[in-house]
Amino acid sequence: MKKTIAILILISLISPFLSLAQTNPPETMDEAKEIGEQVLEKAGNELPGIIKQIWQNEIFPIWLGMWNWIKTKTWPKIESWLMPEYEKRKQYFEENFDQEKKEIGEEIKTEVPKVAKSLWEKFKELIK
Repeated sequence: MKKTIAILILISLISPFLSLAQTNPPETMDEAKEIGEQVLEKAGNELPGIIKQIWQNEIFPIWLGMWNWIKTKTWPKIESWLMPEYEKRKQYFEENFDQEKKEIGEEIKTEVPKVAKSLWEKFKELIK
C-alpha cells in the first residue's frame, strides 16, 4: 500500500514536466523569451480565477466547517468557564472605573514627559 501511494505521488509530481518535454525546446534566446512571455501572460490572466475558485470551493468551506465546529462544540464550554469571572470583573470595573481613569491620567502626566525627555537626550547623543 505504501509503495503504491509513493508511486502515485511520484507520478503526479513528474507528469507536469512530461507534458513540457513533448514540445520542442527553444533553439534561441528569443524563442525562449517569447515562450516565457506567453507563459507569464497566460498565468497572469488565469491565475486570479484559479485562486478564487480554489478559495471558494476548497479552502473557505473547510474554514467555515472548523468555525461552525468550534462555535457549536467548544464555545459553550469556554463561555461557561469565563462568564463567572467576567461577571466578577465587570462589577469591579463598574465600581472602580473613575478611580482607575484618574490614576492612569496622573501616571501619563508624570511618566510621559520623563520618557520623552530621556528619548530626546538619547537622540541628541546619537547626533553628536
